[in-house]
Amino acid sequence: MSRLVIISNRLPITVNRSDGELHYHPSAGGLATGLNSLDDSYNKIWIGWPGEDIANEWEREAIRSDLMKRNLVPVFLTEREIDLYYEGYSNKTIWPHFHYFTEYTVYNDEMWQAYQEVNFKFFQAVENVLREDDMVWVHDYQLMLLPAMIREKFPKISIGFFLHIPFPSYEVFRILPWRKEILDGILGSDQVGFHTFGYMRHFLSAAYRITGYEHEFGGLTIGDRQVNVDVFPMGIEYDKYANPDVDAQSDQSSGEIRKLHASRKIILSVDRLDYTKGIPHRIRAFGQFIRNHPEYIGKVNLIMIVVPSRANVDQYQSLKTEVDILVSQVNSEYSTFDWMPIHYYYRSLNFAALTTLYKEADIALITPLRDGMNLVAKEYVAAKDDKKRGVLILSEMAGAVYELNDGALTVNPQSSKEIEDALVEALEMPLEEQQRRMEEMQEKLRQYDVKHWAATFIKEQQKLKEKNKMHHTTHLSEDALDAVLKSYEQAETRLLFIDYDGTLMGFDPDPQAVKPDEEVLKVLSTLAADPKNNVVINSGRDKATLQKWLGHLDVEMAAEHGVWMKEKGEWRLNPNVVDGWKPKVRELLENLVSRTPGSFIEEKDYSLAWHYRNIDRDLGNKRVREFRDMLTYLIQNQDLQVLEGNKVVEIKNAGVNKGKATQHWVNMSKWGFILGIGDDSTDEDIFRALPDWGVSIKVGPGRTAARYSLTGVTEVRQFFSKLGRVAEKA
Repeated sequence: MSRLVIISNRLPITVNRSDGELHYHPSAGGLATGLNSLDDSYNKIWIGWPGEDIANEWEREAIRSDLMKRNLVPVFLTEREIDLYYEGYSNKTIWPHFHYFTEYTVYNDEMWQAYQEVNFKFFQAVENVLREDDMVWVHDYQLMLLPAMIREKFPKISIGFFLHIPFPSYEVFRILPWRKEILDGILGSDQVGFHTFGYMRHFLSAAYRITGYEHEFGGLTIGDRQVNVDVFPMGIEYDKYANPDVDAQSDQSSGEIRKLHASRKIILSVDRLDYTKGIPHRIRAFGQFIRNHPEYIGKVNLIMIVVPSRANVDQYQSLKTEVDILVSQVNSEYSTFDWMPIHYYYRSLNFAALTTLYKEADIALITPLRDGMNLVAKEYVAAKDDKKRGVLILSEMAGAVYELNDGALTVNPQSSKEIEDALVEALEMPLEEQQRRMEEMQEKLRQYDVKHWAATFIKEQQKLKEKNKMHHTTHLSEDALDAVLKSYEQAETRLLFIDYDGTLMGFDPDPQAVKPDEEVLKVLSTLAADPKNNVVINSGRDKATLQKWLGHLDVEMAAEHGVWMKEKGEWRLNPNVVDGWKPKVRELLENLVSRTPGSFIEEKDYSLAWHYRNIDRDLGNKRVREFRDMLTYLIQNQDLQVLEGNKVVEIKNAGVNKGKATQHWVNMSKWGFILGIGDDSTDEDIFRALPDWGVSIKVGPGRTAARYSLTGVTEVRQFFSKLGRVAEKA
């Protein structure tokens, strides 16, 4: 049976001491509900912190034993780790930064060190239970380094990661000193999930600008892995709120809520105490509403439920004081002898009272300044399943707005005027419209509940796992290398196709700065000296440069992707090429260069290349798209091809490519061994032109038709050195 290993900061069970004994209680939140709803085809194991500083080793062992019976694995944190990793880096650095409150972000190296150490502590717990065929699902901002740690030890395992908070725009994210480490950590995953498309877009932008990984429709290629970045909006346990299993009739608080609602309209506000929730803005907006609409005095009540949170953090203490003062100001200014505008409760409510409030409230006023999702909005809508009466006023900065915008009244949480106007509209909204809006929202929430969220994420990860297996390219090492060397040694005739840039030599912003060094010249000389070998440099380089750099060697060459071919010391031109198109295209490229400092044109005999390695990546992509559009009209009915390489775009004759040049040499003889090696998309033509039994090697990351892969230039040179030693032995 497949195993699903779930890893989150907190276990779904909380451990605490009472009367000298250990007690276990379910943790709050919808995550456990969603994951426990997955079908029984997965044997689930959950790893996380049990929520208490357990220092005694006897108690730790007792907890391990008790939790293992429930397939739970505890990670014990010390008081220092809780302070620096959880209260520190997670909640004083990542939380404010990712919510755009950079003024509250603490940049502290000690906290960052603790964050790394605790992520590694989680890895050690995972390492002890993991099997190669497991699927792993890591959750949230406290464990963003963990996927890469798991990937390093278990390179073939399937890893998913879901971020439950917003991912900020690149301009905000880039401020973080540890931005690259965090991205690299997350990108150890095969699948990365976010609540909204906006968060996904910000992540892909950061991955591109900081780590250089480009995406295609949300897919990133990292090494031989395809990483899927997608949107999975988290739902709620719909029936839990639509049909609550509580005795609200006998609950005292529920009775008081119903009594209050009998005489007044209820506006409900439910939040955890946090500066991201916009609580002071909401109170000010409500005060403005009362001031500008005195006809509602005595007729409406704002019931504010504020759940205590992080009381030992300075910003939260200040926020609590500010909220207390603002509530007092509004109540003292507008209260009458029998009416108080705001009923403020700084505590959590039992489930019966909460669901009664949801069902009774005429309006839910949910206006966070920034929120990953906000499940309270969804809970309120689900609780209206019977009466379908009520209005949701929702901040456009909450992730839930993208699912509920058809039915909710959306507002900018910074605008008191918009909130005021929305309150008036909600209070005056006809019942028929309330019901129509509520039904539209409920239909979505009923279908896309938390069970659907969890099942969809795992289903997509499973599909990706199978896809990555199918497209897997073997790294050329150990057994694979021995097999290639043996085949090479036994062959009487050998044909070797070798790309130049990115294969024999690394890249440089200046294409003329990468002439072959002594090591490359020695490698090629050794290979060419073997009478069994026919070495062909198959490159996009121009003829003059290849001749200048390598012409003295006993190698054959294909230049400009096969426009020119050198055989037996003589260059000949491919008969299918023309150059009458070049002046118009060059004029277009010159205009592009004049508007894009840092880019330049490389002119070859029968092709033109535009290099943009030195410019901003996003600007380069924009210019490439712009160039393609303009070129389409310019070269209509002309047999030209546009090749996109590594930060270069080349225009050449369509009837010529590296593959056709390769085929020319392949057909010349019955070879005993054929090798093709290259690094970019143009070299895929070489791989496809080789016979099925040929050895094809892709250099660097990326999907490929090649059978094998090497990581870079260094490994390529080591590989060719081993081939050279075969000749020396002979």
